Amino acid sequence: MRVVKFGIISVAVMVIMVLLISLLFPSEVIVSRATDISAPSAKIDSLVRDMRLWNQWVEGMNLSIVKVYNADSALLGNTIVSLIAKTDSTYITKWEAANAPAQISTIRLITGGSASTTTVVQWQFVQHLHWYPWEKFGSMMNDKIIGARLEQNLANLKKLAEK
Repeated sequence: MRVVKFGIISVAVMVIMVLLISLLFPSEVIVSRATDISAPSAKIDSLVRDMRLWNQWVEGMNLSIVKVYNADSALLGNTIVSLIAKTDSTYITKWEAANAPAQISTIRLITGGSASTTTVVQWQFVQHLHWYPWEKFGSMMNDKIIGARLEQNLANLKKLAEK
């Protein structure tokens, strides 16, 4: 009886410790990457704003599980990507996957002026997390996983736009 009581108390203490540690993690995770592209913003803008052209620079957009419905929405496997807002220098989409918190993606085109031939392209993903410990601990890898893909896709965009 004493061993069973000790086991139950130990498990309860461990669960509480994991919960308390997870509360120290932020509820919002931001992964961001940027690159300088030696091309006018109008050329980059046309590639970024139309999801039908993403297959030219976004890794995996040529796969058979990807269905691009129009310039503003697509299905990437089990993830629905849809346009939320569009301005002259910002493109915001929502990425919703089954059994995962939604992510907001923002692509910004930053220029030094109308005559500038260099454009900074900044791409970020923001994810709001619940208090659940498994979501908080799972978010620790976001920068490594999403960041590497952002770097690769921005490098592809740079190569394409600078042709």
